[in-house]
Amino acid sequence: MNIDIPEGKDPIGYVWGEMVPGIGPAAAHLSLAVYEHTTLGLREFEAARLRIAQLNGCLFCLDWRTERDGHKVEEGFADAVTQWRTTDAFDERTRLAAEYAERYVLDHHGLDEEFWTRMTAHYSQAEIVELSMCIGSWLAFGRLNHVLGLDAMCVLPRH
Repeated sequence: MNIDIPEGKDPIGYVWGEMVPGIGPAAAHLSLAVYEHTTLGLREFEAARLRIAQLNGCLFCLDWRTERDGHKVEEGFADAVTQWRTTDAFDERTRLAAEYAERYVLDHHGLDEEFWTRMTAHYSQAEIVELSMCIGSWLAFGRLNHVLGLDAMCVLPRH
């Protein structure tokens, strides 16, 4: 870990809650809001989230599977995310979610008119904004946890 944690303190609670009280709790609320208030389907949500986790290398995020109403994506879904270009396990929305996540991380300047034409054919404007906010959250917080060495002990905060 790259941050000194006081004896007896939970590293996640300390960094995300106590260490920077004007920012940490607000960031934790955004992280939770992405899961609690999403309107996106589970498969596209998880395709984008897992692609970000794969690119960030966040250990916790790679292991986590979002559950909704007792359902999670199938075993092997993460492998399909890695192969988003060629897998037959994805519909077009799920494939676009993985592609958008990857391009958001690696080449956001390269999101061209051709991409946006495909994206707007399958997602509403509100869904694009929501997915963009989700991706931004996962990118920022997954990297934060990994860079600070918190990802090996990360637990999704609950209120």
